[in-house]
Amino acid sequence: MATLKEVKTKIGAVKKTKQITKAMNMVAASRLRGAQTNMEGFRHYAEKFAEVLGGLSGRAGEETSPLLLPHEEVIKKHIILCTSDRGLCGGFNAHLISKADSFIKEAGEDVEFSFTNFGKKGRDWCRKKQIPIRSEHIEVIGTVIKFNIASTAGKGLIDGFLNGEYDEVVIVYSEFISMGRQIPVIKQLLPIPPMESDEDETEDQDKPYLAEHICEPSPDELLGELLPRSVYVQLYSALLETSTSEHSARMMAMDNASKACDDMIDNLTLAYNKARQASITAELMDIVGGAEALKG
Repeated sequence: MATLKEVKTKIGAVKKTKQITKAMNMVAASRLRGAQTNMEGFRHYAEKFAEVLGGLSGRAGEETSPLLLPHEEVIKKHIILCTSDRGLCGGFNAHLISKADSFIKEAGEDVEFSFTNFGKKGRDWCRKKQIPIRSEHIEVIGTVIKFNIASTAGKGLIDGFLNGEYDEVVIVYSEFISMGRQIPVIKQLLPIPPMESDEDETEDQDKPYLAEHICEPSPDELLGELLPRSVYVQLYSALLETSTSEHSARMMAMDNASKACDDMIDNLTLAYNKARQASITAELMDIVGGAEALKG
């Protein structure tokens, strides 16, 4: 059995750990409020943008932009992996990396992969797996994300797709559902997937009515301008979702760690009391034994 001093030292160490986890929980909760506000505000813009783009694509030709045309052979795939720069957020990064790893294994050995990394955890995993990294963006997720970060990265992706460096571009990010639920999602960015057609809308009567927008200039010209911006919008939205999910995951992880510290303190306190009672009992037995020996 551990001595009283050892148990007391462990209790003090756990209490200090609890102070750290509570402080990290409060910091994550504070950052989460700002990140969630930005994410929810941009969601409305992204939804309206997709609505307008869907209406334009229905009236434009199929060969309006090369961003809509898939390559004949998909040999070179590019993955944008969004992870955090720091740990202590539960299985947040592990789930995202596992999603990307599963996508690579399902593609087969004939496909060449390269990565664009947002976050140190994804970058370190790519280095460990010796997967080519085309670009990396560190200290972006978890901070105030600017739209120019997404637009700059998006321009490089579009140029690579048009030049034939990539046959397909997908993004792996975490979709924020609620405080206790974040889902890893993989989504195709390039070539831009086809929008919902009018025939699909007539099949589902529950879908809301989409207004027809008056275009000036022609839908073809507008679509050529909006399609690249659509890539930027989707990339920026994924970064906001991942940032919000990271803060939420870290807050929940630190909350669980604080509760675990409370359980450890209770168990150690019980062990301390048992050890103290055992030492008192041993001392009493020595006193009683000494007294009996003097009587004899």
